Amino acid sequence: MANPTLAAIDVGTTKVCTIVAELSAQQELRILGVGIGPSAGLAKGTVDNVQAAIEAIASSIERAERASGTKIMSAHIGISGPHVSSRNSQGIVAVADARYPITEHDVQRALESARIFNVPNNREVIHVVPRYYVVDGHDNVSDPVGMFGSRLDVETHVVTCSSSAAQNLVRCVEGAGVNVESLILQPLASAEAVTETEELEHGAVMIDIGGGTTDISIYRDGAVIHTAVLPVGGIHMTRDLVVALRAPQPAVEQAKRDYGHVIPSLIDETEEFELASFGSEGRKTVQRRMIAEVLQARAEELFEMVQAEISRGTEPELLSAGAILTGGASALPGIDLLAEEVLSLPARVGRPRHLSGLSDILNDPAYATSVGLIRWALKEQEIMFRSVAVPTAPLGGLMRRVAHLMRVVLPQ
Repeated sequence: MANPTLAAIDVGTTKVCTIVAELSAQQELRILGVGIGPSAGLAKGTVDNVQAAIEAIASSIERAERASGTKIMSAHIGISGPHVSSRNSQGIVAVADARYPITEHDVQRALESARIFNVPNNREVIHVVPRYYVVDGHDNVSDPVGMFGSRLDVETHVVTCSSSAAQNLVRCVEGAGVNVESLILQPLASAEAVTETEELEHGAVMIDIGGGTTDISIYRDGAVIHTAVLPVGGIHMTRDLVVALRAPQPAVEQAKRDYGHVIPSLIDETEEFELASFGSEGRKTVQRRMIAEVLQARAEELFEMVQAEISRGTEPELLSAGAILTGGASALPGIDLLAEEVLSLPARVGRPRHLSGLSDILNDPAYATSVGLIRWALKEQEIMFRSVAVPTAPLGGLMRRVAHLMRVVLPQ
């Protein structure tokens, strides 16, 4: 029997990427089709023009369908934006009969109890990610199923988002003719694609520098302990260059890709290039070092904001594996060196790994979230196969469909 296919849509500020994939017999992600197109109707990761967003998403979906030769009926969607927030929460349940081992149902009850806290009416829980379990005082249990005990505790990381932002995103995807299978926080997805297990065990911060936002997820002992979304990204670097160079944004964006660097001291002072510009002449000569100085200032500011988030989540000294940079702006030369200098942590640029099929298209940090959405969905499916159903409170209308997607996610 053929492996079932999965689809994911990364709806970003600057691009929309749709992926169709399946899991090969070698447990590699086999990419069947990719559809990449310019984004529209989004600002800082949040929908601000529904019709424009629907058209951009539909175009990306159509391209992926043509490439894969399949019809996309449903997909897993990444969600991000400054409206996302997180907290750590504890769940506690009594095991019904200590003579019998702990079951999946007991684990589900513990996770459900962890999500019982005061959530404002305008917010929704999208993830309850377990960090570790405690069985009768026995700490740091990774999987309590099959163990004996009378009390089960779970330490979790809970992610919430704006209800209206989630509804708007779901509306846009459904308006493009695709049902939403699940909503997945983008920094969690990106980490699935570019991090190694050992890095997460020893402590690491994943920094996804996208177009309109920078997504952060911090890991210790193999589990996420803090997530955040900063309203700064690559598009802000481009706008800084527009102001500094007084040139049109398309020309500046291309110059950033071709000549960008974030460490001016590594650029020859005499290196110059021509650039389309505003004004009567229409073109001007620009020093490459000037571009590097502008990009360095914005990148340093970004990493200082990341450093503040790291301090909120944990002690930076405990992140032995350092920082993994991904996202489109992480392709800027020297950005890993600048991150090491500002954060005082080891840093590397992460690319999607363990791919086959049309993988050459996605061998770029810009597509970490897209690939990660598929990996997270695969992990979620595996859990659903071995989990028991847990009743949930009924919700009306669109939010019932959204709630169906906001499932509790267990570790592998």
